[in-house]
Amino acid sequence: MGRSWQDGTGTLAVPGGAAVPLEIAASYRARRRGLLGRDGIAGAMLLTPASSVHTFGMGFPIDVAHLDRELRVLAVVTMRPGRLGALRLRARHVLEAEAGAMAGWGLRAGVRVTVTTGPTPGQGGPTPGQGGPTPGQGGPTPGQGGPEPGQGGPTPGRGGPEPSSEQAP
Repeated sequence: MGRSWQDGTGTLAVPGGAAVPLEIAASYRARRRGLLGRDGIAGAMLLTPASSVHTFGMGFPIDVAHLDRELRVLAVVTMRPGRLGALRLRARHVLEAEAGAMAGWGLRAGVRVTVTTGPTPGQGGPTPGQGGPTPGQGGPTPGQGGPEPGQGGPTPGRGGPEPSSEQAP
């Protein structure tokens, strides 16, 4: 049985190293809206289930990749605005991206892609190396809640409590 898709975000992995931010349009409403009314897209949009698309009302040309149920690319075409795409009978999913993007990712017929769902870097969860404060900006500013040097903070060079002279029984 096939995978159950939901609207959301994820990452499209193309063999050869390209990791592309992905929007997933699985509901009727999200598929119908697609890229209409946008000026562009950073990454790609996966329409699922889908076997054809149109570009009526689109403001820019797009690359369209038809995928089978195993996420193998059946065909890649570039469509100008105002066109009706061909129906691909074996297609179960359609990827859309700005014209020329898919060639840059190495996406072509026969390639099998991988989709990972969940937050896309920069759109939901912390990106590795970006989850904490910027170096030099992580602590309180002097005079704004943190102890002044020499006034209550740990002694420089000592990270723990002072050693005790008492012995445990």
